[in-house]
Amino acid sequence: MSRYCEDCGKAGNACICQWIEKIDARTELWILQHPSEVSRPLGTARILTLSLPNARLWVGEDFSRHEEINSLLADPDRHAAVLYPDEQAVPLSRRAASNSLPLTTLILLDGTWKKAYKMWRLSANLQALPCVCLDDVPAGNYRIRKSPKQSGLSTVEAAFHALNQLEGESRRFLPLVTAFEKMIDYQISQMPPGLFERHYGKQP
Repeated sequence: MSRYCEDCGKAGNACICQWIEKIDARTELWILQHPSEVSRPLGTARILTLSLPNARLWVGEDFSRHEEINSLLADPDRHAAVLYPDEQAVPLSRRAASNSLPLTTLILLDGTWKKAYKMWRLSANLQALPCVCLDDVPAGNYRIRKSPKQSGLSTVEAAFHALNQLEGESRRFLPLVTAFEKMIDYQISQMPPGLFERHYGKQP
């Protein structure tokens, strides 16, 4: 019998399936995951693929010649953008309000800031797409994984805010954040006394 859940891939006692709720979204969500994220016990991309029926995940670093992705991007009815803070990135809220070109597919880069930058730089097909960014969102709640940016968000938090700004229904997407926070709470509860405070500050 496997020690890991067949659905979420996490260790049996850390299984997150009990907190997952299926959510229908109009926007397609593609997660491009850096290989270094695959085995991380606190990775949040799995929450998205379990919760959103139209979410897809691919692992790699350079997606320039990824046949499946390039074939999907060739569909003239698909309008895709990369959630990445490039200098030319347009805030999602502004794009959603303009309705000039409906966004059908949002691409997220799942990795540290350094890894995400490398993925974007290597992938010529991604650089050919418009970039969008989040604006006016609160700081993330990734309490046991440090980010070089104070406002750094986990992949699932970024997806929550992006879908909210695109579709304007934050309550519908709240189960994404709930599952994330339950996962973090469980991991903190398993830490030896004082460990969280020493490494991450005051106990929540």
